[in-house]
Amino acid sequence: MNRSSLGLYLVTDSRFCAGRDLVEVVVEAVRGGVTIVQLREKEADTRRFVGLGRRMKAALAPYGVPLIINDRVDVALACGADGVHLGMSDMAVADARRLLGPDAVIGLSVESLGQLEAWKDNGDVDYFGVSPVFSTPTKTDTAPPFGLEGLRRAAAMTSRPLVAIGGINVGNAAEVVAAGADGLAVVSAVMGAENPRAAAERLKGFLK
Repeated sequence: MNRSSLGLYLVTDSRFCAGRDLVEVVVEAVRGGVTIVQLREKEADTRRFVGLGRRMKAALAPYGVPLIINDRVDVALACGADGVHLGMSDMAVADARRLLGPDAVIGLSVESLGQLEAWKDNGDVDYFGVSPVFSTPTKTDTAPPFGLEGLRRAAAMTSRPLVAIGGINVGNAAEVVAAGADGLAVVSAVMGAENPRAAAERLKGFLK
């Protein structure tokens, strides 16, 4: 896939919206430079998840920004999303590819260099999410952080695009890009910002 589309990768979390409409917050962030959106709403039931996905897809369409669904291949199919992001315990990548087709975007989270080594040549994976780079308050069930050195080693292991996630903000974004990340995945740094558009603009400035 086009590496530039992974540049500023927004992962949603309605808990940070402080009562604001999730879709409106995301659209403001897109206006500030977000290039791809992953809908990750762990508390939503299936019906709400699909409905939210359809709203999000329609809202992003005028901007040409892809919508990725976290974990749920069925939800991605139901709302016409552009792809799915999977973890090691989710549906098998090969099954997701078979269901979604050759043009869908499939991302896979890797939590160690060993996992990346095992998956780096898999033709069904479009990009890897390196998780977490730093410790993060938005997910508490994560593996030990890669750190910048781990990210550099990951970048040297594969020619596939890498999206860095976990504790990324304006204070470390430049270092993360310099260490080899093709994309910066952010949650609270944008979703929780008083001005999501301005927050996205600042982060976009660190990308190559």
